[in-house]
Amino acid sequence: MAVKRPTLAQLDQVALDLGIHLSPEQLSTYNTLLQGNFDAYDVVDEMPDFLPQVSYARTPGYRPTGEENKYGAWYVKTTVKGAASGKLLGRTVVLKDNVCLAGVPMMNGASTFEGYVPNVDATVATRLLDAGATIVGKAVCEYFCFSGGSHTSATGPVHNPHRMGYSAGGSSSGSAALVAAGEVDMAIGGDQGGSIRMPASFCGIYGMKATHGLVPYTGVMPIELTIDHTGPMTASVSDNALMLEVLAGPDGLDPRQHAGQTAKPYTELMKEGVKGLKIGIVTEGFGWPQSSEAVNDKVRKAAQWFTRLGASVSEISVPMHSVGPAIWLPIAAEGATQQMMKDNGHGFNWKGLYVTSMVDHHAGWKERADELSETLKITMILGEYFIKHYRGHYYAKAQNLSRQLAQAYDAALADVDLLLMPTLPITSTPIPKPGAPIEEVIQRAFEVLPNTCAFDITGHPAMSLPCGLVDGLPVGMQLVAKHYDEATIYRAAYAFEQAGDWKSI
Repeated sequence: MAVKRPTLAQLDQVALDLGIHLSPEQLSTYNTLLQGNFDAYDVVDEMPDFLPQVSYARTPGYRPTGEENKYGAWYVKTTVKGAASGKLLGRTVVLKDNVCLAGVPMMNGASTFEGYVPNVDATVATRLLDAGATIVGKAVCEYFCFSGGSHTSATGPVHNPHRMGYSAGGSSSGSAALVAAGEVDMAIGGDQGGSIRMPASFCGIYGMKATHGLVPYTGVMPIELTIDHTGPMTASVSDNALMLEVLAGPDGLDPRQHAGQTAKPYTELMKEGVKGLKIGIVTEGFGWPQSSEAVNDKVRKAAQWFTRLGASVSEISVPMHSVGPAIWLPIAAEGATQQMMKDNGHGFNWKGLYVTSMVDHHAGWKERADELSETLKITMILGEYFIKHYRGHYYAKAQNLSRQLAQAYDAALADVDLLLMPTLPITSTPIPKPGAPIEEVIQRAFEVLPNTCAFDITGHPAMSLPCGLVDGLPVGMQLVAKHYDEATIYRAAYAFEQAGDWKSI
């Protein structure tokens, strides 16, 4: 089918949109000259798209209701059986619903995206299946993943298995809830501001945001190339390490990845123990205005377990950590507004797999923007203001400052092996009720970010592990390591897990 040729009026309007003023004679000349270019587009249009092959039989599945979806965490249940052998044989995995699984509906928490059915499998889905896992469905996530709370999905809130009516965290809300409830063995989450680690903390499971690019993001709906992460969420450290072994490494299709990023035998390396490790408790991770003293006390108490296990634990200051959220904000707000929304998810200027069917389907949001979540709308308004009035200056400056922030963490990590702090400054909060004030909706979405978001812009690996309960709700402890040193995080996390029941701290 030939591409539609513009009328002279359409061509004139395109020029005016670019600030170009053409006389009638110029317009006619341009139109004539452009015809050969339109012919080239016809050639591209007629060629089949070049997409990865889809293997493994599957059905579209169904959306469970009632007791089968007690926590509101399932978007689709299906069964895609993987290879007959492999590291994950017999394990059940749910994918966050921003991850493409060909032939299975994908909503990404958004009413404007409902009805999309991918025609490709994300690399992480293929690797799980090749390793023998069974993918059992898609987990609800927040509206285009823009919330640290679990109250913004168009399908309704996701409840915390530890207490109904309370947040499971976001944006990988369903992934965390299903693992915590024991309904699946493992889950894939996504993380641009903490969206693996935040729900892991609220739900009392293990969530790893590996070094930026270590796990290929191919086939996952992009938000912002420089902060996009995807990775494992599990009920145990050993499962998390095993999952990362399967997921990590280059796929040749993701511009976030670099040469030399390969998986390591994390399940073996994690058993080396923590004797001799130096762990720095980051002072600035405990001093946020919203920080709960009960959470701070629980994390500090948990940190002392490492002393008993033979590690050296000391206080360390990283002053720049306190401005991490401020540096993250222009990158997240302006970058996501431009790439995920205005550029329909993929944008331009990078090589790799473009899911063209997603680009086409997502473009419909522009006619339905009033349906977007309050959290996304306010972020887009902020981002667009600075794009329009400051030409992307603050996005660019924040990217420069993110390198300085990375150097500050690297300097601290030159003296210690791991940084330690609360994953979140608080425990799970009540889910805002229908019709709640916008102020409450926004607060519950973004109040949990301060200790997680900085490591999305610096790319350091960071993991949340459960370390106690406050009034029956889990507390998360975050461990951060040098780039590509996930193995040391797993060493500490595994030793901590084996030392005793985290709920007893």
